[in-house]
Amino acid sequence: MAILSILQYPDPRLHKVAAPVTAFDDRLRSLVADMAETMYAAPGVGLAATQVDRHVQVIVADVSEKHDRLLVLVNPQIVEGSGVSTLEEGCLSVPDIYDTVPRYERIRFRACDARGATFEQEAQGLLAVCIQHEMDHLKGRVFVEYLSRLKQTRIAARMRKQQRRAM
Repeated sequence: MAILSILQYPDPRLHKVAAPVTAFDDRLRSLVADMAETMYAAPGVGLAATQVDRHVQVIVADVSEKHDRLLVLVNPQIVEGSGVSTLEEGCLSVPDIYDTVPRYERIRFRACDARGATFEQEAQGLLAVCIQHEMDHLKGRVFVEYLSRLKQTRIAARMRKQQRRAM
């Protein structure tokens, strides 16, 4: 396993649309293991393959307090959603920025696991928001893009400044 580099907003690679996974092989399982290790080390509650510059439809998530309930979603789809979430969210690709964006409070989703078995499950609260957030990454969208143009401009400028300081 390896800790992968997480792309930082406004990196244009975050806007690439992820391709569906077609091969459920050792390479995919290795990517999932690396993504999980990266997410836990960050620390975060979710990570999409797009964020680590792999443009395939893979998400890992774990919103448990003990970080012992890893959920792997390959080629995820939201089947239905209801309610309105008021949870504030953040992103490993946009450190130290938090805001509320429009999300369902409860969802039913379908996905495959890392071996290709399809499953359907319900989620609510933080897990539902996390899945929707990570699915946006797979579509090439970052959560700050739901915010006003002024907030987006300020966040992008702040991120560029942080990146220059880190060099």
